[in-house]
Amino acid sequence: MNFVEELRWRGMIHDVMPGTEEQLEKELTSAYVGIDPTADSLHIGHLVGVMMLKHFQACGHKPLVLVGGATGMIGDPSGKSQERNLLDEESLRHNQACLKKQLALFLDFDSSLPNGAELVNNYDWMKEFTFLEFIRDIGKHITVNYMMAKDSVKKRLGEESRVGMSFTEFTYQLVQGFDFLHLYREKNCKLQMGGSDQWGNITTGTELIRRKERGEAFAMTCPLITKADGGKFGKTESGNVWLDPEKTSPYHFYQFWMNTSDSDAEKYIKIFTMLTKDDVETLAKEQAEAPHLRAMQKRLAEEVTVMVHGREAYDSAVEASQILFGKATTEALRKIDEQTLLAVFEGVPQFTVDKALFAEGVNVVDLLAEKATVFPSKGELRRTIKGGGMSINKEKVTDAELSVDASALLNDKYLLVQKGKKNYFLVIAQ
Repeated sequence: MNFVEELRWRGMIHDVMPGTEEQLEKELTSAYVGIDPTADSLHIGHLVGVMMLKHFQACGHKPLVLVGGATGMIGDPSGKSQERNLLDEESLRHNQACLKKQLALFLDFDSSLPNGAELVNNYDWMKEFTFLEFIRDIGKHITVNYMMAKDSVKKRLGEESRVGMSFTEFTYQLVQGFDFLHLYREKNCKLQMGGSDQWGNITTGTELIRRKERGEAFAMTCPLITKADGGKFGKTESGNVWLDPEKTSPYHFYQFWMNTSDSDAEKYIKIFTMLTKDDVETLAKEQAEAPHLRAMQKRLAEEVTVMVHGREAYDSAVEASQILFGKATTEALRKIDEQTLLAVFEGVPQFTVDKALFAEGVNVVDLLAEKATVFPSKGELRRTIKGGGMSINKEKVTDAELSVDASALLNDKYLLVQKGKKNYFLVIAQ
């Protein structure tokens, strides 16, 4: 496969330096993408760069992931980001190990392969580098005029900017440029990829390689991903959508992709899956003919969720999503794990009762109108039962004398009470 052509039809190229395609056709080439290591998990905002590397490896080339440990030690030089906090080395190493485990879901790190992926950390080569060495060996090769001409610098120093720019921020492009130079020397890395906002920093690296080594290196960027409504991709009301199931449950992860708009789904399926052009065109045709069936969103959610969390977690998320639409059975409800159950019913009214009540059984009316006030009165509860409007764990309750015992508890702890079609309540026994 031609890597540049593959990314081009997927809408994943913003800028590409002349000669890049010829370099990739000429020989097996190494390329890197940088990742901020200030958390112990990737989030979906990282996935564009990771998917670029995945396609790169699929095309026979060697992907490098650079964990920015040195920049993690600086923190956010502008002081504006809450996410890029200053980290100690132990935390960085922990985060690096966690990130590698997640990256292995996308990249093959088999060292016996000529194009096996590698993870590198710029802290390893920056930690011994003194300031004097840096300004002597690197700083003198790039002029201030060259650095000032970068769009990222111009914007921060322009008339509309009241904040200005710190020395650390200004020299960041030199630090990133040196990373590229180091990987060029040590790993024969000739291409750096990243978001379109990184173009200036990446080309500083190619210029440094040209001036220091008289070598040729290349740059490629992808567009910054946005939503059709102009909102920021990858953020929800509760924050980032993480790959770590402890931070974002597989159910919520699946729902994020299911909830994308039609226009976004067609864009995202090209970027975040390995589906072929023919697959995507077939799905687009299905979507156009029956948009209400949401074929594109379903396939997108399946592909990404299976890639990150596995088939079992995907199947569980699909089953869980059926619960709210009234299609799930009691059996399906019992199979769902506690984390998914709580994710599905996040925000529904909850009532806590003493678990001892269930030891010998408790009358359903006493339980739901007295111990847990799901119903305001026993009379209303009896009328609802008589009218067939109440169920427990998706089973309709037909007898007001029903005794509820511990065997009814989901995950040995929960009762799902439903009043009418859409009103859910969670009773927690503890």
